Amino acid sequence: MADPDFPQQEFEHRTELAQQAMRAAGLDALFFTTEAEVRYFTGFRTLFWQSPTRPWFLIVPGSGKPVAVIPQIGAHLMASTWIDDIRTFSSPNPVDDGIGLLTLVLKGFARIGMPMSRESSLRMPLTDFNALRDRLPGSVFTDASPLIQRLRMVKSDREIALLREICRIGSESFANAAALFHQGQTLAEAFRAFKIDLLQKGADDVPYLVGGAGRDGYGDVISPPSDRRLEPGDVLMLDTGATKNGYFCDFDRNFAIGFARDAVRSAHEILVGAVAAAAAVARPGRTCADLFHTMTETLGQTDGDVGRFGHGLGMQLTETPSITPFDETVLQPGMVLTLEPGLSLGGGRMMVHEENIVIRDGEPEFLTQPAGPEIPVIYG
Repeated sequence: MADPDFPQQEFEHRTELAQQAMRAAGLDALFFTTEAEVRYFTGFRTLFWQSPTRPWFLIVPGSGKPVAVIPQIGAHLMASTWIDDIRTFSSPNPVDDGIGLLTLVLKGFARIGMPMSRESSLRMPLTDFNALRDRLPGSVFTDASPLIQRLRMVKSDREIALLREICRIGSESFANAAALFHQGQTLAEAFRAFKIDLLQKGADDVPYLVGGAGRDGYGDVISPPSDRRLEPGDVLMLDTGATKNGYFCDFDRNFAIGFARDAVRSAHEILVGAVAAAAAVARPGRTCADLFHTMTETLGQTDGDVGRFGHGLGMQLTETPSITPFDETVLQPGMVLTLEPGLSLGGGRMMVHEENIVIRDGEPEFLTQPAGPEIPVIYG
């Protein structure tokens, strides 16, 4: 069986906090269908979630351990977690893909909370969910997104240790840039070299790696690699979401190929300065909106159409909260955030910069090795 990522006490504590919040909210149970929430309460970690064929369900009652209602194929792995009430069904099933078992577990719960609002999704057929509600006429399904997000936003020391480790690995690979990237290399080759280096340095996987390159900036920050070759005057940016035990880093670095023009050097310095300014006000009691406005003022321009300058980080590449002008989430010790300002350089070109921090009682802890104000130049 697989070794658990955390000791049982970690999951017991998460469940206890959730049940306290449920009582305060008048909820009898929580119902989950998505990977992050199932893993958060059980430790059940598998790449099999990438297959959309089978649904997976977890119920957290008002007291006691969570109950897993899952396809038979996952029974052995779920048994390696702290969960002992594991109810399985044959899946895929054209008649009843777990709905009968779900009905038995949820019957008698009057108010059932589940993620319904921003940054949530339903990972089961909508027809099956409607059928489930029809079978539970005495139950009301209600939005529990705020409750779950509040729990997950504040990370435990064990979670932060994993995040610190994957950020260390990512920082070491970026520091190896001179050996990985060179003029004449295609973007696809650069991405491949960087991904291999991350894995060799200890990352478990690199599910997310995007970036761009262009003369004096790049056009977007989410592109997959192409066969375009790096040329003198290009700015190369890679943004990595590598993982360790299912926890993500999420940060980027910029590199000038051969030389950097004054506008590029200035933009890089401004972006690093915007991160430093945000970190200077990132204290408990301040808000995400405060961080956004601080970066905007430092940049001297708005975020354009990007929408935010950072977000929460953990088991998912992006989590709540969002660093936006409308997110008034109050910062608390243990929150892990990305600081990600972007700057328009005109002519359809841009540059971004991103670091990962933990909110502490005093100044924040940088999980990533912070970049200096001068853009690194790749001469080879």
